[in-house]
Amino acid sequence: MTKTVLISGGAGFIGTKLANRLSADYSLVLVDNLHPQVHASGEWPANSPAEAVRIVGDVTDSAMWAAVVEEHRPEIVVHLAAETGTGQSLTQSNRHASVNVSGTAQLLDALSNSGHRPESILLASSRAVYGEGQWLSNSGESYYAQARGEAQLLREEWEPFGPDGEQGTAVAHNAATVEPRPTNVYAATKLAQEHILSSWCTAMDVPLTVLRLQNVYGAGQALENSYTGVLTFFATQAIAGKPIDVYEGGGIIRDFVHVDDVVSAFHASIEKLPESGFRLLDIGSGSQGTLLDYATELAEVAGSPAPVITTKFRLGDVRAASADIEPARAEIGYDPQVSFATGVSGLLDFARQG
Repeated sequence: MTKTVLISGGAGFIGTKLANRLSADYSLVLVDNLHPQVHASGEWPANSPAEAVRIVGDVTDSAMWAAVVEEHRPEIVVHLAAETGTGQSLTQSNRHASVNVSGTAQLLDALSNSGHRPESILLASSRAVYGEGQWLSNSGESYYAQARGEAQLLREEWEPFGPDGEQGTAVAHNAATVEPRPTNVYAATKLAQEHILSSWCTAMDVPLTVLRLQNVYGAGQALENSYTGVLTFFATQAIAGKPIDVYEGGGIIRDFVHVDDVVSAFHASIEKLPESGFRLLDIGSGSQGTLLDYATELAEVAGSPAPVITTKFRLGDVRAASADIEPARAEIGYDPQVSFATGVSGLLDFARQG
C-alpha cells in the first residue's frame, strides 16, 4: 500500500522539488499558506505535482491541522514550513515565533488529538542554531565564540572573540560535537522546533530526523523575496549589470548547498527511516569559501562587474558556517552532486527568466 507523506511548506522552494522527487512512490499531501512574500502570484507553483492533494492553510491554524490529519492520516510528516528571515526575525519576532514554534506545536496537537501517530517525522532545521559556533585558537584549544553585537561590528571587528579576546579558526558544524548557541531570533525558533519535536516524538515513540541545512540555493528560489538566500540577491544584482556588494570586508565564510542535494538528503532520509530515536544530521556541500570568492565566481559567470568589498553588515549574522557532512554520508548515504559552478549557472539562468 502506498504511504502518504504530508509536507508542510509544500509550495516552497524545497517543498516543491521534494514533492516532485517523491510523487512517483508516495501519495502526497501538501500544505502551504502561499504567503505573498514568497508567492507573489498567490498561486501554487506551476511545477507542483498535479496528483498531490494541495491545501492552502496556515500552520498556526489548529482547525486546519485537525482536518488535514483526520482526513489523510499521513505515515510520514516532513515539516518544512517556516519563517526564515535572519534579519527580519529581529523586527518581526512574534511572526517568526508564531509560525515556527506555535505552528509546530499545533501540528503535534492535531496528531495527538486525532490519536494518529505517524511512522516518522522529519524537520528542516538550520545551521543558524549553532550561532557563531565552535572555534579553535591558534594553540589548538576549542572554544565557543562570543556573539557579535552592533558595537563590535561598527568597529569593523569582524572576527568573533574567544574568552580571552583571541580570534581563531571556525570548526565545521557537527551535531554530535558542536553545541547549538543561537544568536538571532530565527535561530532560536528553529532550535525550539527541534526541542519541541524531540520531546513529543520521544514520548510518543515516533522516530524523528532533523536535518540542519547550510545555505540552500538554486533555481526556483523566490526572486521577489528580499529575505531569501544571499546568492539569489547576488544573481539579481549581477544580471542587472550591477556590482555585488559583499559585506564584512568580504571575509564571511559560508557553505552553499544546492537545493537538489538537499532534496536528495530528505529523500534518502525517507528511504532509510530510523526505527526509533532521534537522528540529527548536518547537510551542506562538503566545501566552504568566503562570500567574496563566491560573489566573484558568480559575477564572472554572469559577465557582470567585479564585486565591491564593503563594511556593511547585518545584525544577527554569523561570521563563519559550514557543515561536516561525514555523519550524513555514513548514516543515509548523502553524497552532494551539484558543484557551485553548475548550481550558480542554473540560478543565473532562472534569474534571467524573471
